[in-house]
Parts: sequence; C-alpha cells; structure tokens
Amino acid sequence: MSQLDELRDRIDTIDAQLTALFLQRMEVTEQVGRWKQANGIPVLDTAREREVLAKKAALTDDPARKDDVTTLYEAIMAISRRQQRKLLNEAGNQDYKRIRAALENVRSPLAAPRVLYQGEPGAYAEEAAARFFGEEVARSHVATWEAVFRALKRGEADYGVVPIENSSTGSINQVYDLLAEYGAYIVGEQTVKVDHCLAAPAGASLERITTVYSHEQGLLQCADYLKGRGWTCVPRLNTAESAQFVSRSGEPGQAAICSPRAARLYGLEILAEHLNANDHNYTRFVIVSPVPEHRAGSDKVSVLFTLPHRTGSLHAFMTIFAVNGLNLMKLESRPIVGRSWEYLFFADFIADLTAPSMDGVLLELTQTAEGFRVLGNYPACKEG
Repeated sequence: MSQLDELRDRIDTIDAQLTALFLQRMEVTEQVGRWKQANGIPVLDTAREREVLAKKAALTDDPARKDDVTTLYEAIMAISRRQQRKLLNEAGNQDYKRIRAALENVRSPLAAPRVLYQGEPGAYAEEAAARFFGEEVARSHVATWEAVFRALKRGEADYGVVPIENSSTGSINQVYDLLAEYGAYIVGEQTVKVDHCLAAPAGASLERITTVYSHEQGLLQCADYLKGRGWTCVPRLNTAESAQFVSRSGEPGQAAICSPRAARLYGLEILAEHLNANDHNYTRFVIVSPVPEHRAGSDKVSVLFTLPHRTGSLHAFMTIFAVNGLNLMKLESRPIVGRSWEYLFFADFIADLTAPSMDGVLLELTQTAEGFRVLGNYPACKEG
C-alpha cells in the first residue's frame, strides 16, 4: 500500500467517526426541536447561533483554521434548523406571512392581456412580447422602462416586457432598481437572440452608405464590421427607432443597424446580416405584472432581500440554498439609497414555491434576512 492509500484510509476512519458523531448530534437536535415545539419556541435564535459559532472558533488556536471551523458549524447548524422545522409549525414573521398569503391568492394568466414594452415596434422587446404572448396579442409601447412600471401601477396595462440582462454585457441595473421601487412581480421570462443586420431604403447599396444609425450598444456590438468602412456612426434611442428614422428619411446613403424584424416592419432592404461580433448574444426579458401569478411549469424563483449589516450574514443566507439542495442561478446587489455600503440583493434559483418542501425554506430565508420579498415564481425560458 502506498503512502497516499494509507492517508486515504486514515481519512476514511476519521470520516466514519465524524459521521457517527454527526448522527448523534442530530438525535440531540431533534430532541431540542421537540422541546421547542412543546414550549412554543422558534427554531432560529440568531444571538444564540452567533454565540455558539464564536465558541466553536475558539476551540482551535490555529488562526488559519478558525474560519474553517466556523464554516463547518454554520453548515451543521443549518442542517439542524431544517430538521427542527420539520417538527415545528411556526407562524412565521411578517415577510413570511405576506409571501404565503400572496402564493395563496395568485392571479391566473389573462387570456386577452394588454401588453406594454419600451421602444418602437420592431424592437427586441416587442419581439420578446410577441414570442411570449403570441403575435396576435394587443401590445403598445412607451419611451422608457420606468414608463412601463408606472403604467402597470396605474392599471393602464396588464403586463410589461423589460430587459433584465444580456449574455454579453451583463445585468441591466436600472430595471432591478425599478422592480424594487414599484413593487412589481415577475410572472415569466423570454430570451431573444440579438442578431443585428444592416438595413437601408430600397435601392441602396453598401457602396452608397455614408451614415449608420443604431443604439450605442448596437454600434458597439457591430464595431468589428463597421471598422475601416469610413461610415459616420450616429447613436439613437434604440435599434428599432433607428430603422424607423432611416425609413422615414428615405435617403439611400443612410442605414440602420437593427433586427431583421425591424427592417421588415419599416420596409428596409437588408444589405448585410449577422453583424454581431459575438454570435452567442442573447437578451433576457422579464414579464412583469402588478400582481403575482403562478403559471404551469413554474420552476424558477426570483427574490430580493436585505441582510443584517454584520460579518457572515450573506454566507449564512447562502448556506440555506446549499443545505436544501437549491440551485442558485444568479446573485446581484444594488446599493441602498441613504445607507452607505449596504445593499439590496436579487437572486434567482430553481424551485417551485408550491412544493411542500419549500415552506420551511421560505420560513428560514425570511428569518435570516432583514427584509425579504418574492418577486416571482415562473417557468424558466429554455432558449439561449
């Protein structure tokens, strides 16, 4: 037997001892849970957990191992809490009660909705709306993302379609801020491939082009194609509006970088296709609503939360996902206005909140966070 095999055998022996001790510990924590149940005591005692973790870290004099010991016991204590919650039927805090009430009073998807998006007809947001709801759905447009949220709040639309992230350029922070500010819910998502083309009025040719219009991101994403051609590049409000502008001008020397959908809509000829430097370029749009819904096949959850401003609070919160086997897909943070160096967090994870196992998870998340809100539980888009 090699030295490595001998070391592995020692580890196996130690692991067997650890497992036996862990199972003994779980038997005792179950008794603790039953005592709490009998005496009406909540599972989570944050002050007590902090005290216990400090004592565990003090068991070693090795400074390099103190954090490791703390991490180990954070995971063990999270498993113990999950075990105890299976025994208890806690009423929960206000965030939890509000979430449960919302889940029990969700709206069914509307059959003939009024859909609103930002941009002009032919924009990628309009394409997302048509793909999610169908081409026949009644849809209208406004100039800004905030105007979408304002209209939803005033009851002037049933759903809004807004971009929340791009596979190349990342998250769209303003939309995250608007979700928090207006209290809207996410009821679906749709990804759209960003596939730019060069479009111009009938009769135009590449040789006659002098000026190209598009959104600044469109120009940036097609920079490799535009390089060295000597064309003047002019940023405009968005790609669809650029196509509309070029169509109305009728000038054969003007062209727009836009989607093929926008080119067709405004009667432009496509002079060149697939101009993106990155062929794998998708934008994820979310479908927002003033009230929550739960659609068939809902398997993705979006939440926002704040945490106590103390060491380890984010780690403790993330441990809940790991212990419960939840796949965390995304984590974003946004600064909280008026509270320097404190943040509002947004997270996406795979789950169905109507599953019985999620009740205890929601309770633990709301107890660990300082503030917690479910933005939505909806079917994940598998495209892109």
